[in-house]
Amino acid sequence: MGQTPSLHLLHSCPFCWKVRGLLEHLDVDVEYVAVNGMKIKKDVAFAGDWGKVPVFTDIEGVHHVDSTPILRVIDETYNEGKMANQGDAARQHEWMEWVDTHLSRATVPILYGSLSSALKTTTRISKIENFGFISKRLYAWAGFPIMWGIIARKRVKSDGRKPKKLWHDLLTEFTAAHDAKPFFGGETPDLVDFAAFGYMRSISPYPQFSQLTDHVNGMAWYRRMEATLS
Repeated sequence: MGQTPSLHLLHSCPFCWKVRGLLEHLDVDVEYVAVNGMKIKKDVAFAGDWGKVPVFTDIEGVHHVDSTPILRVIDETYNEGKMANQGDAARQHEWMEWVDTHLSRATVPILYGSLSSALKTTTRISKIENFGFISKRLYAWAGFPIMWGIIARKRVKSDGRKPKKLWHDLLTEFTAAHDAKPFFGGETPDLVDFAAFGYMRSISPYPQFSQLTDHVNGMAWYRRMEATLS
């Protein structure tokens, strides 16, 4: 008999939330292992030179990296690959790439798009992640000007839209692709739904999530996704 599967993660990682949603939906018995946010490469060195989270270790002890391939492994292992084979494969592939490109890149601007929002985010992260005493304070107060000044501000300037406007536009485009069905996958969610849900859910612990709640169709879909979790 194999071991209990595990997921090494950061609680603030959008890619980890993608995987967690599917695991919760399928009610998989899994051990969640929080890594130290300042020592990620060291904490997941067992998985090779990937150096990032999430890392999913299956019942045979095989390590899987990169969130979208992990979704497919979990679907195949615990769901007979039903979600991967749901609907048109080309459409699913196209929209998985869209989600992984557009929604993933939109998470940083909304969380770190201004100096004040960046401080709120890094302070919150320092409280929920597995930091040591010193690194907790270092991240909270040294991390926010880096995330805002180097990463988020550049993305906001490059896109030209305010973070809220960007997210609303993306949610409009995504929900329009549902073709009046409850989910992208139709009557039930597929892997694209869980990928998109993970990115949006990763914002939910922060005050900035309030900027998304007045998108009617986006929030209706989000609440339906929440209701599918075990």
